[in-house]
Amino acid sequence: MPRVGGARQTGGMPTGSSQLARAVRLHSHGFRSPADDAVGVVERLGAIQAQDLGAAKWVIGSRMSRPTPDAIDAALAERRVVRSWPMRGTLHILPARLLRPTLRLTSPRVLANARRRHEALELGEAEYRVARDTVERELAGGGTATRDELAAFWSAAGIEANRPRTYHLIWWLALDGVLCGGPVDGRLQHFALLDEWAPAGADEPASAEATLAELLTAYVRGHGPVTLADFAWWSGLTMRDTRTALEGAGDLVERFVDGPADDGPDRYVAAGATDAAASRPSGALALAGFDEYYLGYADRSPVCDPRFGDRVVPGGNGVFQPTLVLDGRVVGTWKRSGTAAKPRVELRWFEAKHAAAASRFERPVGAWARFQGLELQGIESSAP
Repeated sequence: MPRVGGARQTGGMPTGSSQLARAVRLHSHGFRSPADDAVGVVERLGAIQAQDLGAAKWVIGSRMSRPTPDAIDAALAERRVVRSWPMRGTLHILPARLLRPTLRLTSPRVLANARRRHEALELGEAEYRVARDTVERELAGGGTATRDELAAFWSAAGIEANRPRTYHLIWWLALDGVLCGGPVDGRLQHFALLDEWAPAGADEPASAEATLAELLTAYVRGHGPVTLADFAWWSGLTMRDTRTALEGAGDLVERFVDGPADDGPDRYVAAGATDAAASRPSGALALAGFDEYYLGYADRSPVCDPRFGDRVVPGGNGVFQPTLVLDGRVVGTWKRSGTAAKPRVELRWFEAKHAAAASRFERPVGAWARFQGLELQGIESSAP
């Protein structure tokens, strides 16, 4: 049979898309047992992709029992979670205690791959040293600065700080563990010195092997069932590192067995997750763009028919649309519409048959609107 994304295809969906697999994935993501606080969500998932801060807040909020943006801002302000570039060179929110040890594993390869881009921007060791000395001086003693304020510091120090150069200097300094995301004001990120904002503590993993094991354990706990290829993609680590991580995780993870016909690549879940999950996936979810439920895997076909992948990431442009999840499957996308005074939501189905389920999404869309402080004027539905 043909394969899509490494999964054996049977009819429209791969074998990894069984009801049990989707039920366990919903359980792993915390949709069946919402957390009381934002930190619990982040710790469960291991890390949350967060280049769109507003979307990342709903990724967290959709898994909380009483979500508010202020609760998520507070978790960042309390420095228990932090926003930085720990994996794949992309912004994530992750537990503060894991940032340094993760960067030690991931940043050398990311920076090596960025060398040509830095050369094109005429950013070398001299510019890096001036930029670093400047921020360490200007932010010492607990100071924070926005991106524009950092650009002004660097311009005053003699570095041309146009938008791409400013971004790459912040990124470089963050990958080296000098800067990190600090407090958040709405959608405006301030930056701080990592050693002052979130000092290293005794609770950090003590070795590279311990870090690998903890990253894999967290990823499996918050995303399972997953393959080792999924983890390697998500973390940006090598397959060799991934196998080391699996050895270190020990009995905290276990193989996911999906019946006697489960002949695909080995998949893993947290110990006991299969027994704890429902046998059948159920429920309707209105998830954020860049939500880990779809994004966080090398092979996304177990929850979304590959025919519709281009609807979630149009043209492969890297911008993940908000998704509609029905009984564990991604069946459409959604967006805010209307005006600021009269906000609405439009549901866009992949197939006309799913439009019949529109009423099931009134509650999750309403939860999102309350989270945003909006009084919706209606929900519209469109099908191909």
